[in-house]
Amino acid sequence: MTTIYLVRHGQASFGAANYDQLSPLGERQGALLGRWWRQTGVAAPSVVVGAMQRHLQTARACLAELGQTALADEALVDPGFNEYDHEAILRIYRPDLGDHASVRRYLIGQAEQGIDPKHAFQRVFMQAVNRWTSGQHDADYAESWVGFQQRCSAAVRRAAALTQERGHDSVAVFTSGGPIMAITQDVMGVPDERAFDLAWSLHNAGVTRLKARPSGLRLGGFNDVAHLDITRDPSTLTYR
Repeated sequence: MTTIYLVRHGQASFGAANYDQLSPLGERQGALLGRWWRQTGVAAPSVVVGAMQRHLQTARACLAELGQTALADEALVDPGFNEYDHEAILRIYRPDLGDHASVRRYLIGQAEQGIDPKHAFQRVFMQAVNRWTSGQHDADYAESWVGFQQRCSAAVRRAAALTQERGHDSVAVFTSGGPIMAITQDVMGVPDERAFDLAWSLHNAGVTRLKARPSGLRLGGFNDVAHLDITRDPSTLTYR
């Protein structure tokens, strides 16, 4: 039996020109996970990371606390664990929000009206997501919703198979909330219309644990943040 630890990246740089980079808090969240794993005896003999910068940065911050920095640098990179293209999904639904500058202007305008920018963004983004997941406009997207689901399911099965081939009993996968959502949805049989309920609940640096058995994948734990809770610092609990 193989244990798969799906780690969502630490807090990225929401609202910055380059979102794909950890904030200082995101670096801390990754380190807190590594410290918790060291204290609780969790090993990471195999490491897989998505191809995004925030995935590798989280892996490095975490594994440095385990004395395994080199393991992060030598990790298998699997783009199957990359996030969906949220910018394209939003742009196709709202062409007026087609670039970073226009999104920033929109959020500033919402704030000036007394509306929380993050709530405003989530509202319009969820409308864009509903269009994407409906299956009625697949030709508009480079990657359909079903294609994304299949990509993520294939990636987690590759990680399990590789870990077993190497004779290891566990693997740490550093990825994003979307793939964790899609994989959990597949394992638990969650209907499409409820899938993003899983996504919105995922904390940065949260850990979802799967067990790979001959009969298939089983959920062992979802969105664990004990390593953050133990700090008694509410600021470490973030969603984006």
